[in-house]
Amino acid sequence: MKGLYCKVGETAAEAKFVIQETNVPSALGSNQVKVQVKACALSPLDIKLHEDLKFQRDLVPVGREIVGIVLQVGPKVTFFQPDDEVVGILPLDTAMSGLCDAVVINEHHLVQKPEKLRWVEVAGAIRDGLRVYTALHTLARMASGHTLLVLDGASPFGVLAIQLAHYHGVKVLASALSSEDQKFLEQLQPSVGVRESLVARVIGVWDAKVDLVDSCLEETGGLGVDIVIDSGVRLHEEEPEARRLLPYKHDIITLLGVGGHWVTTEQNLQLDPPDSRSLFLKAASLSFLNEEVWGASSARQGRYLHIMKDIVEKLSTGTLRPQLEDPVPLYDATVSMEMVQKKQVRKRLVIQL
Repeated sequence: MKGLYCKVGETAAEAKFVIQETNVPSALGSNQVKVQVKACALSPLDIKLHEDLKFQRDLVPVGREIVGIVLQVGPKVTFFQPDDEVVGILPLDTAMSGLCDAVVINEHHLVQKPEKLRWVEVAGAIRDGLRVYTALHTLARMASGHTLLVLDGASPFGVLAIQLAHYHGVKVLASALSSEDQKFLEQLQPSVGVRESLVARVIGVWDAKVDLVDSCLEETGGLGVDIVIDSGVRLHEEEPEARRLLPYKHDIITLLGVGGHWVTTEQNLQLDPPDSRSLFLKAASLSFLNEEVWGASSARQGRYLHIMKDIVEKLSTGTLRPQLEDPVPLYDATVSMEMVQKKQVRKRLVIQL
């Protein structure tokens, strides 16, 4: 059968995505499950993380967010049986691509999929949902009454963060990178209950006349926000055009309130002494968002599964509603993944025909 793999070059820019023949193990381990894949989501591949963890492979599997039907279970599997519908995330060290017709995965990386949920809906939300839970619950300790700023709120991750925060009684501010994103966020409403906007204020940073810091301080009466989740940070004045709309690290620290939490996705963030001093004076904290940590330690396996179960439950009730584009077939996966990796599109879903 065929799967999608990344052929690693000397640099991340030289990475190429190829369809490659692969084999599924015929014999299952004690706790392994064989799953027929129905849909798979394509998210950016962190090649540097693979290098840091010493995963020395010429071909790196692509597409880890899967949903499908259990075909076969190992002798010690207790959670599932054949014909169960399941969703999960292939571990970081997997040798299999999620775009294969079938994959073999440990049962502790899967949860049951509610029957009424569509394949693509679950596959497209499971990883972003995990990131949102990690950011808001685990790192930021979100609580009712807090004020949250979601940067790039119209992204798949941002939309789920807005919905989960609103569900827990958090006031949400969000930045928009384009006029289209701003209109979308202003019209974002809950699926049930009072028909009100989920976002208290949309900050159109695409408009040069709009100042992110001033808008946040105005909305909070000068006190600053309790939680900030960024989508990257500008570290220097002169950066590529693609990063022009990202906020400066100093701006985020300025708009952060006393005791606030800054959750960053910027792996290379460096703070100057004045920035550290500002965080100290505010008794604020900085956390790095890396959702891969859940699969790195078996000590957290129970909480990891609890999070994934809660995600699919909230998907089934409509509390979380991912914004998804139409899925593409397998033969379009290579081009789609290249676009995702270059950040020309935010996410792609591949459906098995």
